[in-house]
Amino acid sequence: MLSPTHAAALADRLAAAGYTLAEATDRLGPEATDALGRNTTLAARDALGEATDPQAALVRLFLLHDTLPPDTARAALGDLAPLEEAGIVAATADGVRAALEIRPYAADGPGLDFDGWIAHDLIPILDGRLGRSRPDYVLGASPASTTLAQMTIRRAVGRALDLGTGCGIQSLLLAGHAGHVVATDLNPRAVAMARLTAGLNRLDLDVREGSLYEPVADEAFDLIVTNPPYVMSPPTGERLVYREGLFSADELVRRVVVEGADRLAPGGTLQVLGNWAVTDDEDWTDRLRRWVEPTGCDALVLQREHLDAYEYIEVWLNDAGLVGTDEYAPRYRAWLDYFAALGITGVGMGWMMLHRGGRATPDIRIEPWPHAVHQPLGEAFADHIAGVSLAALPDEVLLGRAWELDGRVDVETLGRPGVEDPEHIVYRQRYGFGRAVEVDTALGAVLGACDGDLTAGQIIAAVADILDVDPDALAVEVTPKLRDLIGEGYLT
Repeated sequence: MLSPTHAAALADRLAAAGYTLAEATDRLGPEATDALGRNTTLAARDALGEATDPQAALVRLFLLHDTLPPDTARAALGDLAPLEEAGIVAATADGVRAALEIRPYAADGPGLDFDGWIAHDLIPILDGRLGRSRPDYVLGASPASTTLAQMTIRRAVGRALDLGTGCGIQSLLLAGHAGHVVATDLNPRAVAMARLTAGLNRLDLDVREGSLYEPVADEAFDLIVTNPPYVMSPPTGERLVYREGLFSADELVRRVVVEGADRLAPGGTLQVLGNWAVTDDEDWTDRLRRWVEPTGCDALVLQREHLDAYEYIEVWLNDAGLVGTDEYAPRYRAWLDYFAALGITGVGMGWMMLHRGGRATPDIRIEPWPHAVHQPLGEAFADHIAGVSLAALPDEVLLGRAWELDGRVDVETLGRPGVEDPEHIVYRQRYGFGRAVEVDTALGAVLGACDGDLTAGQIIAAVADILDVDPDALAVEVTPKLRDLIGEGYLT
């Protein structure tokens, strides 16, 4: 790939031409930008017209996959020789074409402020083409990588690990709040691409080649993030390294979780985007509990989606570009047979977080969560860790503290017209995971008075007096519920 000097020179060329996300998006407009996100180029071509200026040339070269006249390419990129030698562009009889994509990329939000470029393989399915990906294909920005970036906790840490870095997106973002970032990947092409991405953004990235945690066997990290190759596919047929490992069923994800926990420093966090097998002989929550309990870590696992075997297979056959080919039906059947042999009837997909909190009895929560959530999601995961710590306080300490109901909690009352008291009282979060809880009159009265002035014990005593019930009995009833609400971030 490109030397750091040549990569920096290329970045200067890209910036000077206005080939940044903001400037290119402004040039193309929202319709063409959205169309490129759907892998169609016609709207962008209409937006550019006949323009051949450097910005237009770079859009045509790297995003539309056009072949440019050599003079046009040189006007935008300067000396083409080092770019050809590095495999970024290729000279053909018709002109100069891109051999890979260099795409503008930006991210902002809490703990995020990035504007630069990522390097990855050419998208093979532009404008409806039935393109096939090479086995060592390096993916660019995808919905999965965006989700992982959104769920990552953006707190200052000493050491961070980007496991299965691919083109290096997560490392770029981790570098904004981590003192040292290590990026690993089994795929040599991904390692080279991540180094190119780092060079374009003048990032001194520690990139290592190897499987899973082998490149960091004796090291500990404050934060590990990963979107591993979790697709469960049969051992026969061509595999795509970016999405499929060599392990049976969901064994790769299990190892990512279990071995990742072993590499967490005290107070460290592992965040995984992955999937797991669903079988008829075991509840999926029990399966994942068997993974996380032995680690000694607190755990939050949220299943965002459940697919039956047919849905899951169809998603990944389409992703591999097999729709419309002679391979589709036999590959589908082989996949079904593979799942049947393993007893897999469906697949759960979602988010996993382990935190080495050093707790004698770890807090483990595993639940389906298909509901709408609120960004920034990284803040929600961070708040969960803080809430779990507070919820572990002894009863006397918890009741002796003044708590405040988050101002972003809405109270919904439901009841029949004309009836004095509501049938249902629901407290709903407009932030984080968007949780909702139905409360009874007593708990609702306690929550409504949590404004940071009185302690929980004082509020419970006052509510007991109003309801004419024994205050000690009410405390016994309400305290576990308050503990749950503190752990879920309703109270701070």
